Amino acid sequence: MIETSPRGEASISRNLTRRFVADWHAAHPQGNVVVRDLADTPLPHVNAPWLAAYFTPEDKLTPEMKETLRMSDTLVAELLAADHIVIASPVYNYNIPAALKAWIDHIVRKGHTLGFDGKGLVTGKKATVLIASGGVYTEGSPIRDRNIAEQYLRLLLNAIGITDVTVVAGGGAKAVDMRDATMEEFVAKHAVAIQHAALA
Repeated sequence: MIETSPRGEASISRNLTRRFVADWHAAHPQGNVVVRDLADTPLPHVNAPWLAAYFTPEDKLTPEMKETLRMSDTLVAELLAADHIVIASPVYNYNIPAALKAWIDHIVRKGHTLGFDGKGLVTGKKATVLIASGGVYTEGSPIRDRNIAEQYLRLLLNAIGITDVTVVAGGGAKAVDMRDATMEEFVAKHAVAIQHAALA
């Protein structure tokens, strides 16, 4: 599970995740949840040394290059070990936060999650994306074309081979911040969709 929001208990996406985990554990009592919290794991952005290591064949990597890729290797291993990938994210300016983009840059790796022919290697898995956004992007919304976060995450997951993707779109989340709805009321509005995703 990938957590992104820096807001802790006040995070709407984290509260959606909490509901998902409760439903998932009820259906999979022996299951194991591995959490990668990007608020607690600041990831370095891709830079020149990282790219140099990335484009070097594995048998020619120097110790320094291996160290540069160490965190990326860990994140890729976590992804490949999971049966069900859950990504929880707020929406910032219509798109995902920089921390989540950094995670994506670390896990999209040629030869690991993406074939050299461009085909995804992460197959046989499912993904659930839990999004909390101030705007509402459902069918008929006047800002439907700004639904960049969901489109981007679907595209990237599909690109690495995960085509079984369920999105729970928590639009209108600003109601919680504006005190027009409680956190419990907002999460309850999405309870059926979350349960469906957890049991799928």
